[in-house]
Amino acid sequence: MQIIVTEHRCEIKKCPHCRNINKAAFPDSVKYPVQYGPRLLASALYFRNYQLIPYNRISDLFDDVYGIRISPATIKKAENECFNNLEHFEEAVMKQLLASHSVHCDETGMRVLGTRWWLHVVSTNRLTLYFPHPKRGAEAMDARGFLPEYTGTVVHDGWGSYNKYECEHALCNAHLKRELTGIEENFEQQWAKEINGLLSEVKKYTDECKEMEIPIDPEKVREFEEIYDAIIQEGIEENPPPDNTEDQAKKRGKTAQTKAKNLLDRFIKYKKEILRFLNDLRVPFDNNQAERDIRMMKLQQKISGTFRSIQGAVAFCRIRGYISTIRKNDLNAMDAILAALNQAPLLF
Repeated sequence: MQIIVTEHRCEIKKCPHCRNINKAAFPDSVKYPVQYGPRLLASALYFRNYQLIPYNRISDLFDDVYGIRISPATIKKAENECFNNLEHFEEAVMKQLLASHSVHCDETGMRVLGTRWWLHVVSTNRLTLYFPHPKRGAEAMDARGFLPEYTGTVVHDGWGSYNKYECEHALCNAHLKRELTGIEENFEQQWAKEINGLLSEVKKYTDECKEMEIPIDPEKVREFEEIYDAIIQEGIEENPPPDNTEDQAKKRGKTAQTKAKNLLDRFIKYKKEILRFLNDLRVPFDNNQAERDIRMMKLQQKISGTFRSIQGAVAFCRIRGYISTIRKNDLNAMDAILAALNQAPLLF
């Protein structure tokens, strides 16, 4: 590919009357005697933040493809500029997420300065908000400020820190179904098999209601809940409490429960959260949206390893959230990055 070089010239005129020297202004984007254009820099940011290519390999790529070797420092400078220009975009996404009926939340490990950090995500099928933090739990969630203000329904995997917030909760049934399958195969628990099948049946029913655009039948809901309760009762009978023998009485602490009993207890305690999708068709069955949104961090870590600065991690998360939102709305990522560099990011 050929690089297009544009030369800007400005005229200098001397007034014949007052003898004052008048100089024309350069375009606002032209700030240095020699500089890269926004489309070239947008390409570098596209490779770094969407295709997850490390800085040095981007330099090699530009040398091989364009015949020009752009330095990693130049890419990082453009990245910081894009990060600053996206501040209002991130605020707009935050407001729309707060107004959403339901959102997906999840977290996964990331490496910053060689230490363990966490990438947190709040998302819908149209919006993505990422933020890094050294903590996984409530401290990180409070620092971002989303969950303390949110009043809708949060779909998550059951991590205990979410339960402290007063919004509505819905558990990821895809996770639960995998655990039920494991209990059925490893412990031969009949209740696990039956409730796994029930969740599949309920999902099929709710999918049909959405497809046909009809409301949920309250009688059908009662029927499903009665079957749920009956299966749970079978599970209780399959998992009786441990005998309080004299040897056990001498041991300190609580008696350890089996994995089957622990899972059964969750189905007893969180029935409302597990069946939330049955009572409200706007609530998703699973948390797969958030899992898809954070999967790229594992790929980034495999390709590029650790972030070498906290600012680099923060900038990556904001720009990547912007690109993710752009892609979810079927828009061109390169054009969107170029708009951000030109201080006019796309807003939703």
